Amino acid sequence: MAYALRPADRTDAAVITALLNAVDRIEIGRPESDVQTVEADLKRPDIALEHDSWLAYDGDRLVAYGLLWDESGGERIDVDHYVLPEHQPAGELVLDAMAARAAAKARQNGAARAVVHLHLNTRPTLDTGLIERRGWYVVRRYQVLQRPLDAAEDLVPQAPSGVRLRSCAGEADRARVHALYQASFAEHFDFQPRAYEQWLRDIDADTLDWSLVWIVGTEQSGDVGFLLARDDREAMGWIRSIGVLREARGRGLGGLLLRHAFAAFAARGRETVGLGVDTANATGAPALYARHGLTVHYAVDTWEAVLT
Repeated sequence: MAYALRPADRTDAAVITALLNAVDRIEIGRPESDVQTVEADLKRPDIALEHDSWLAYDGDRLVAYGLLWDESGGERIDVDHYVLPEHQPAGELVLDAMAARAAAKARQNGAARAVVHLHLNTRPTLDTGLIERRGWYVVRRYQVLQRPLDAAEDLVPQAPSGVRLRSCAGEADRARVHALYQASFAEHFDFQPRAYEQWLRDIDADTLDWSLVWIVGTEQSGDVGFLLARDDREAMGWIRSIGVLREARGRGLGGLLLRHAFAAFAARGRETVGLGVDTANATGAPALYARHGLTVHYAVDTWEAVLT
């Protein structure tokens, strides 16, 4: 079967979202991809769509999609890949195009190799034999967790004495959240430092509801943690990131932030909230989430390939 391969452009967001939701239905049982997220990906300033995106068509039907981006400016390259299960050869075309581009991108960055990461559902529509034969292997597993919400039970928690929690009110608070993010995530697997302006682009700050971003602090230490959430996903409210500085962990501040977010989403009429976690996270996050009623929705593996 002959497939037509072309780059994406911003007008393709709806058809790409439809493909992602077709994959979602197979992998997790329901559609959970939103056009806003796809649009945000397609407008990233560090992606040149004519070189870093691929759409594979069977006639007039989109059957595979790939996207590549480079946050490190060095050897680390990230890619996304989606394919319908009956169109594996189209998936191969996109895989090989992405590999060639990743190697070229790393060379442009002055690196001797490209270390490429791809996130795939643990039961993906892609035949993993195709990537294993190309030298890919799993290096990490993440879980997407979810929790039901009840407006009658998920009430705004009372902060303990000496602890204050506030909404992100202005530019100074946004800069503070960025600093807390950089410091609290620096030890995490695959962390890439981001300057303030780059971080704002990454979180699509122009469309972010900043009333769903909170900072927690103590009288003794000042600001020590944050939670950043979004309410633009159709499937559920989403906690994009939560972090507490190492020296302030173990005091219940992460749990306070979580309960505050649960209450905010429940008050908005949301029935479910979700977040993602690295199963090998060394900060105790998986246990924290379990204590607060979050359970596994599905799992995602990080696959790595080293291209020289």
